[in-house]
Amino acid sequence: MDMVVKTSHIPQPGETVLGGSFLMNPGGKGANQAVAVARLGGDVTFIGKIGDDIFGKQSSQLFDEEGVDTNGILADDHSPSGIALITVDERGENSIVVAPGANAHLEPNDVEEVLDKYPDGKILLVQLEIPMRTVEHAARLARSRGMQVILNPAPANSLVPSMFNLIDIITPNVHEAEMLSGVRIVDVPSARQAAESIHQQGVKHVIVTLGKEGAALLEEGVFYHIPAPSVETVDTTAAGDVFNGALAVAVSEGRALTDAVSFACQAASIAVTRMGAQSSIPFRNEVLLSNMT
Repeated sequence: MDMVVKTSHIPQPGETVLGGSFLMNPGGKGANQAVAVARLGGDVTFIGKIGDDIFGKQSSQLFDEEGVDTNGILADDHSPSGIALITVDERGENSIVVAPGANAHLEPNDVEEVLDKYPDGKILLVQLEIPMRTVEHAARLARSRGMQVILNPAPANSLVPSMFNLIDIITPNVHEAEMLSGVRIVDVPSARQAAESIHQQGVKHVIVTLGKEGAALLEEGVFYHIPAPSVETVDTTAAGDVFNGALAVAVSEGRALTDAVSFACQAASIAVTRMGAQSSIPFRNEVLLSNMT
């Protein structure tokens, strides 16, 4: 559950600021991505853990309403559901602290049991708000079964080098790409340098999301800059999750990777014009209409 406060600026250490509006909105990176896949026309099963509490019950109910397969959602009687405390400034930028709760106890065997039920799955879309050992085990299983692995490396500080050769597509934002590459990103050429550094570490395709500048794509060593539509940003929360969900949908439909990234940029550009995480995620027809105009 995301707990969001709008304020003039994100406070510095030791600083107290008076905020404005407050809202609670279902969130979590994996959950946001699953809802994005469903709204954008994909067939998705979500694997995660929730606590035996009101937030967990609300999340499970909302997944059902969104058309997300919840057979992979497991209950943990000993831990609360995950929460995030989010501050959004007047420019739409955010600062987030996550308490993973039950998701910190999602184990490799939990994922394996769910994946065994879905032998025809095409793509594993995974992020790092669950234990690294579980992410790595899931990626190895997916690769052994012919699935593509898309990794959203957030938070990037928990990613281990042994993961790189298991990843088909990695999708860091600027901050994450800097951490993974050691390259400071200030423009599109430096984003290309960062992508090349990550590619050299073993990842097949690298996509660095650049916010309003779109995305930098390195597809098997060939570079593309994919622009994003120009919009007025209200809240960037979940923009990356929408991007990843849209990317997974487009890749599963067999689109060229350049087209898939363009589709993802369009979906994310709609999300940033709205407050909240899952409340900001667009539907397929909205992205198609946006593309037409």
